[in-house]
Amino acid sequence: MSAVLGLDQGTTGTTALVVAEDGRVLGRGYREFTQHFPAPGEVEHDAEEIFRITLAAAREALQRAQVVPAALGITNQRETVCVWERDTGRPLHRAIVWQDRRTAARCQQLVKQRRAALVRERTGLVIDPYFSATKIEWLLANVPGLEQRVASGDAVFGTIDAWLLFRLTNGKSFATDHTNASRTMLYNIAARSWDDDLLRLFGVRREALPEVRRSNGSFGVCASEHLGAELPVAGIAGDQQAALFGQGCVEPGQAKNTYGTGAFLLLNTGRERAVSKHGLLTTLACGARGEPVYALEGSVFIAGAAVQWLRDGLRIIRHAAETEQLAREVSDTGGLSFVPAFVGLGAPHWEPHARGTIVGITRGTTRAHLARAALEAMAFSTKDVLKAMTGDAKLQLHALQVDGGAAANDWLMQFQADLLGVPVVRPDVVETTALGAAALAGLGVGVWRSPQEFLAGRKFRRFLPGDGAPGARAREAEWRRAVETALHWAAAGSR
Repeated sequence: MSAVLGLDQGTTGTTALVVAEDGRVLGRGYREFTQHFPAPGEVEHDAEEIFRITLAAAREALQRAQVVPAALGITNQRETVCVWERDTGRPLHRAIVWQDRRTAARCQQLVKQRRAALVRERTGLVIDPYFSATKIEWLLANVPGLEQRVASGDAVFGTIDAWLLFRLTNGKSFATDHTNASRTMLYNIAARSWDDDLLRLFGVRREALPEVRRSNGSFGVCASEHLGAELPVAGIAGDQQAALFGQGCVEPGQAKNTYGTGAFLLLNTGRERAVSKHGLLTTLACGARGEPVYALEGSVFIAGAAVQWLRDGLRIIRHAAETEQLAREVSDTGGLSFVPAFVGLGAPHWEPHARGTIVGITRGTTRAHLARAALEAMAFSTKDVLKAMTGDAKLQLHALQVDGGAAANDWLMQFQADLLGVPVVRPDVVETTALGAAALAGLGVGVWRSPQEFLAGRKFRRFLPGDGAPGARAREAEWRRAVETALHWAAAGSR
């Protein structure tokens, strides 16, 4: 039986899955690693530790599966940057993580210098410390001797996928894929190449960056000393794009939402590059053959984190799963609306000064009403972003694929379907990021001939719009009033 190894190197740990040709997960491994916080707003990872724990997770999955996979695929936390010696693979600084904000002042400076239009046009992104370019610029300025080492070809930069590929192939492959390159703020997503103007702007040498390849195909061979056999590395994609592919969203108009601490929504727009009027990001994703296609990306800053606040902050629940039963105990929220703008409002409002707002509290308000309102907020926020996405792309949504922790909540998934008026589809295996990496690699070596063949062995639960649809949509008016209240409070405070 053919099988593929998918490696999902995330922000707090690495998951490894061995996926059989028929879609079954034969083996699973997981390892966490250390988070480093050198100063407020700074987040770093030890790249060498990431490599070690990734090997440990992969070996655990392979031990349980008892098969030699036909290939391996890599997916990774995006935007995080590593720097290492070209000859030895020795890291020259800790990896600077996507969450790191140390370059915020530099980003503000670039905006004042009116560079935002250039960045938007070439990369589809906004100027923000989130992306890789200013992290690389900071490393060049702050690691002693690094600029000279880069100039001599002795030091190179890469996102986590490029780092793992380099180490797995013992330095023989220095490459990335178009989805990860599109998150660096250095890559021209129309020309499909590193952008000379942006490289000059941030002082980055082209030769210090990896070769960009399509997301499935030949990336090199993992040396046998690492995982017990020589394995072709045949698929690479950034985590959100891998999840999109793993959900089978390979055609224009197909979308997925990952309900985590926040929520990440991606909409495949195909060959058409949609220009957003709502501050959404344009990025590259994978088509049916792994080829580059465009996608719109939007984030809900607070999703599952609102439920965590009910648990850890207010302590009105013990476990997140309790919210499903609480939501079923009441027929509605009793007029309560909860806008969990703990760190501001993202798309389509973009108000960083907004804060969490609860309106409509009465003497009869209970923890069940608040729990239900928190779940409703996830669904309303998701619809707000999807409405902006489909409007920008001029596409109609026919279904929403879902994954992530909160997707396990049946009440929420049904409310989401009722609210959107389209089916919400949840896979039996919600680790779609690792599955997407495996699917790309399997397509690269012929284990599967198409994404549809890969998906054939999977099981999905469909939540269809039902009797609750009129009530869910009626609640939207109250949600909009609550959002307007949060926006008004923010505007009043900033005057």
